[in-house]
Parts: sequence; C-alpha cells; structure tokens
Amino acid sequence: MSADISRTCKLPVGPVHVALEEPMYFRVDIDGETVRGVDINAGHVHRGIEYLCTKRTVYQNVVLTERICSLCSNSHPETFCMAAEQIARLEIPERAAYLRVISAEVKRIASHLFNVGILAHLTGYDTLFMHAMQVREIVQDLKETVFGNRMDLAALCIGGVRYDLDAETTAYLTAALDKLAPEAAELAKTFRNNGSILRRTKGVGVLTREEGLACGVVGPVARASGIDYDVRVVAPYAAYDRLNVPVPVLPDGDVWSRAMIRLTEVGQAIQLIRDCLRDLPEGPTHLHDRPDIPEGRAVAKCEAPRGELIYFLKTSGADEPERVRWRVPSFMNWDALRFMFRGAKLADIAIIVNSIDPCVSCTER
Repeated sequence: MSADISRTCKLPVGPVHVALEEPMYFRVDIDGETVRGVDINAGHVHRGIEYLCTKRTVYQNVVLTERICSLCSNSHPETFCMAAEQIARLEIPERAAYLRVISAEVKRIASHLFNVGILAHLTGYDTLFMHAMQVREIVQDLKETVFGNRMDLAALCIGGVRYDLDAETTAYLTAALDKLAPEAAELAKTFRNNGSILRRTKGVGVLTREEGLACGVVGPVARASGIDYDVRVVAPYAAYDRLNVPVPVLPDGDVWSRAMIRLTEVGQAIQLIRDCLRDLPEGPTHLHDRPDIPEGRAVAKCEAPRGELIYFLKTSGADEPERVRWRVPSFMNWDALRFMFRGAKLADIAIIVNSIDPCVSCTER
C-alpha cells in the first residue's frame, strides 16, 4: 500500500539563525529542496532611534546617527550633516569636502570586504573567508591609525570634518593603500575564477533588471542587475563632482554579480582615495564650532556602501530637531528577495540573503 506524502511544507528561517547576520524571519514555502515562495517578517530590532533623535540636540545627533549601523556608520552622520547644512545654508571648506570622500570610501572598502568574506564562509570556503578578513584587517588598522577608531570613525561634524591629514598620516595612508590594492585584486581574481565560488553563486538568486526597477533596488544590488545608478554620480556631494567616479554594472543579477560589483568598487574606492590625496587642497577642515541651525526642512542623500541613503530633517530653531527620518538601502533591497528566492534551493537561502547585505538595525528605526 502506497502513501501519498506531500513534498511541500513551510520552513521557518530566523529570526535567530546561524547563517543570518541580523534577525529577520523568513517563512519559506519549499517543495522538496526547492523554494516556491517566501514571506518576509521584519521588526525584531526596533529601537525607536528616530524618536530619540528628537530628544537630542542637533549636534548630539551627529554622534547618535553614527550608532545606527556599524558598517555604514560614516554615511548616516554624513547625510544628517548635509541636511543640517542645507537648512543653515552652510558651505563646507574644500579641504573638508575631500576629507569626507576619504572617510566614506574607507568605510565602503571595509563594508564590501566584510560582505564578500561572509559570502565565502557561507559557501563553505573558510580559507577564502579568513583571507578576506585578513585583507580587511589592513583597512581596520588604517581606520584606527587615521581616525582613532576601528568602526565608528567620528570623522564628521556639521560644517566639515573632525580630522585632518598631516604628512606622516598621509604617508601611512598611502602605504596602507599600496598594501591593500594587490590583496584586493587577488580576492577579486579568486571570486572570478574559483570553481567552488562559481558553482555556488553563478545563476543563483537572480534578479532581472525589470524586477530590480519594480522593487526600486539600490546600490550594488541594483548595479549587479544592470541598473546604472549611483548617488555619487547622479547627485554629487562632498567632492565627488571633482572626481572620476566609475559606475560598474553587470547584467546577470545573480549572487556572483553582486559580489563582483562590491569587489570592483573596492578597487575603485582605493583609486578615489588616491585621487583625493593627490588633489587635497589646503585650508580649514571645518567652519566655526557650532553654527546655528535655524527653522527649516531638508532632504539629503548619499551613496552608502549598501546604496542610496536618504535623510529628512525638520528643525524648529530649537536645539532639538522636530523630526528626523531616514530611508536606508536595505528597506528597498530586501523586498527583492521574493524574486531572488524563486526556484532557489534550500541551501542557497543564506547565500542569497547575504548577497543583498541587509542591515536590519538601520532599517528598523
């Protein structure tokens, strides 16, 4: 006597799961080993941090917004400062504009190397994972030496930056880039040619250009699906309008493409930092310590490591802002997981989630 046993079931993944960097809950419909549908449930890390911003002064919020996310911690205060500077009609010094680019690109390199390292770990290639983290340690040492911190750089202030480069620090930074560049290129070569990586990432988690546009994806996720969009080019800020910022684009929209976009951007970020050091003008690094922020409202955006980051700031002339709100890249990108999971294998779920580099903490504000 035969029994008709259904191969279809619902599988919970998260919110606490060994393969997830941060808590998200996925209810996955699987048919055998194949994913047929997914329901994404967020909301496990709500901190009420937007409300906290209205209870701190504008200047205290420069510190607070840097704590929203560790990997793009420089991008949050930078965008907040740009919004405040718009309201106060402040023009930051030229030297500060270049120094803002340097701090942003250093954080971009560290973020991308972390993501591709975790991807190697999730594919079971732990030797490559350790290599990627060892390369990233060059950047961590650089951050500690130049900025005094390994994660939150504390580099920015309203009206400019809080750090400067002298001859000794510039020489150290140049030497670190010289050491980093060939190591990053070797990592990219491995991802481009290694059979283990290619088998686990090529053709996996595909997001077409049309699907990406429908979801409004941003950052490396968008550019890996053939969408040519980078805030540094379409709406330049800091000193990006004086620099050559190439925008890498790939057509396939799979996990491998998203990793290669990030590795390509690591090399480009190294060159951007070199260009800034070459063209760095003399002069002050910030305006007077505490410019007054009058009543007003502004929207500012930047290209964070994960993509377009948007801030809305409303002030009333008081010390505390009336409203602070942000829209982070992960909010747009994780909706695309519904397309990426379609037809994927159960073993690929963690790899696909990692490929969008989700930041749950800064999304659940």
